[in-house]
Amino acid sequence: VQLQAFGGGLVQAGDSLTLSCAASGRTISTYGMGWFRQAPGKDREFVSGISYSGRHTYYADSVKGRFTISRDNAKNTVYLKMNNLKPEDSAVYYCAGQYSTGWLTDRPPRFWGKGTLVTVSS
Repeated sequence: VQLQAFGGGLVQAGDSLTLSCAASGRTISTYGMGWFRQAPGKDREFVSGISYSGRHTYYADSVKGRFTISRDNAKNTVYLKMNNLKPEDSAVYYCAGQYSTGWLTDRPPRFWGKGTLVTVSS
């Protein structure tokens, strides 16, 4: 599976942005998918995860209530809607997947895509 994230950019604090992760090579409709981010000088961190059906979603405390993950299996795409962005949300955002139907919070992803940069100015 090849993943490509896009939709990043430069926005102001309080703005909204939607990231997309398009998969190719094979369907991701049976896999749990997630978003991670990495800010300069920091470790990569979990942002959000979603089960194959979209019924179950998971969020880091830092984004809960502001970010929404969703997926369109017909389009082989996963989304991350980010509202009320803060400067601390600035990072390269990566999408990733697990070879499981759910999103397993205690297991690392098995495949990753290239990231997209989000910069939030204050």
